[in-house]
Amino acid sequence: MKKEDFNLTLAKECAQAFAGATDLGCIVSDKEGNQLADYGYSCAGCRICRLANQSHAQCVDAQNYSMAEAERFGGKYIYYCPMGLTCFISPIVGDVGSCARITAGPFLMVEKDDYADCELVAFPPEIREKITDELRWVPVLTTSKVNHLSTLLFMAVGFMNKVSASNRLLETQSADAIQGQISSYILQLKQEVLPPPYPLATEKLFLKSILQSDKAAAQKLLNELLGHILFSSGRDLEQVKSRVCELLSLTGRAAIDAGADAGATLQLCHQNRIQISTARSIDEMCLFLTESVNHLMDSIFQYSDVRHAHALHLCMQYIEVHYYEKVTLNQLAEMVYLSPSYLSRIFTRETGNSFNDYLNAVRINKAKSLLKYNDLRVADVANAVGFDDQSYFTKVFRRITGVTPVKYRLLAHADTPYST
Repeated sequence: MKKEDFNLTLAKECAQAFAGATDLGCIVSDKEGNQLADYGYSCAGCRICRLANQSHAQCVDAQNYSMAEAERFGGKYIYYCPMGLTCFISPIVGDVGSCARITAGPFLMVEKDDYADCELVAFPPEIREKITDELRWVPVLTTSKVNHLSTLLFMAVGFMNKVSASNRLLETQSADAIQGQISSYILQLKQEVLPPPYPLATEKLFLKSILQSDKAAAQKLLNELLGHILFSSGRDLEQVKSRVCELLSLTGRAAIDAGADAGATLQLCHQNRIQISTARSIDEMCLFLTESVNHLMDSIFQYSDVRHAHALHLCMQYIEVHYYEKVTLNQLAEMVYLSPSYLSRIFTRETGNSFNDYLNAVRINKAKSLLKYNDLRVADVANAVGFDDQSYFTKVFRRITGVTPVKYRLLAHADTPYST
C-alpha cells in the first residue's frame, strides 16, 4: 500500500472521534491487516487471544474476511472474532477500491457470565479466570445499539471517503492547472535569446501579494518563479528543492509580517521543508509548495481578529500609562510581537488614526486637563504630556482642538461652553 492511497490523517481523526464518542476501541489498518493506529480498548490491545494462546494472525484473518464481506454487503459488516467477541468494520476507499479499514470492537452482545459459560468452557480454570478478569474492559451492547453504531461508523467513513475523493480530484485539477501555467511561462523563457536573470522584481511582487493576502496574484507570480527555477536548473530535482526551500523561507517571513503567528509559521515552514526534501518528483514538489503558500496565507487571518484586538488593547493601555514618555512604534511592535509596518497598518485600519495621530490625541487630551491649572506654564504642560518642543505642542494642539493652548485655557476659565 502506498502512503498516498488514502488520507491516513483523516482516517485517524475519524477512528479517534468514533472511539471517544462511543467508548469502543477502534483500529485503522491497511488492506493487508497491518495496524496503522488504534484507540481505546481495541483488538490491538485485547489480551484475550493471548491469554487463550491464540495467534493474533487469526484476528487479522477475520478482519480481512470481514472487510471483503463489508465490500460485498454495502460498506459495513458485523462479525465475531476467533474468541467469540463481536466487532464491526467499514472499508476506506482509495484511488482504486478499498485500501484500508476502520474496525470497532471488541464488545459482547451477551452477558459476560453467558459468554464465559459458552465460549470459555473448554479452557482450564486458571486461563478461564484470567480471561474472565480481562472481560472487565469489554463493553456489553444490545443488538439494536450495535446496529446503530455500525451504521454510524459506516456513515462517518463514507463521509471521509467522499472528502478524500474530492480532495484527490481537486489536487489533480490544481496540479494540472499549475503545471499548465508553469509550462506556458517556460515556453516564453525559451523564446528569449539569452538566459534571463532571476526575476527579483517578480519575487518582490510575490512577497507583496502575500502581505496583501491576494491568493490569485500570489499563485500566478509563484508559478512564474517556479517556471524560471525549473528552466534555469534544467529540472534538476535536488537543485530545484534547494531553490524552492529558499522561496518557502521568504514566504514564511512575509506571512509573519502580514500578521501570521510567528511561532506557528516558523514551525509550519520547518515541516514543509522536510516534506519538500522528500518529494519524489518536480510536479509533486510544485503542488506541495503551492499548498504551503495557500496555508500560510490562510494562517494570516486564522487568528487575526483576536490577535489584532489583543495587540491594540495592549498598545492603547501602554500609551494611556506612558504617554508622557518617548513612545515609539518600534517599541510597541516589539512588545506585541508584530512588525512595525504591520502594527502601523492595523492601528490605522482599526482606530481610523495613524499611530502618531492616536498618540498625539491622547497627549492633547491629557494636556487639556492640565491647562485648567493656571500655575502651570504652557511649556510645563507640553513637557508633562511628552512634547519636548513647545512650538510643536502648540501646533499639534491647534490642529486637534482648533485653538491654541492659551486660548483653550482662557475659554476653560471663562466657563464658556467648549467642545473639541
